[in-house]
Amino acid sequence: MEDNYSIDEILSAVNDLQNLNKDKNQKISKEPSIKSDDSNIPKNTLRLIEEAEKSKN
Repeated sequence: MEDNYSIDEILSAVNDLQNLNKDKNQKISKEPSIKSDDSNIPKNTLRLIEEAEKSKN
């Protein structure tokens, strides 16, 4: 069973998928980050942890 789709239908579907992915990314980035008490951790260690987290994403 073969389905024939027009170019407009295909482009519309691709556009819908891209918009769906953008919506998901925006929802994820809007979540509040959890802050912990970092007063006992040396500043250099915190900096290294933050750099590692940034490179992980």
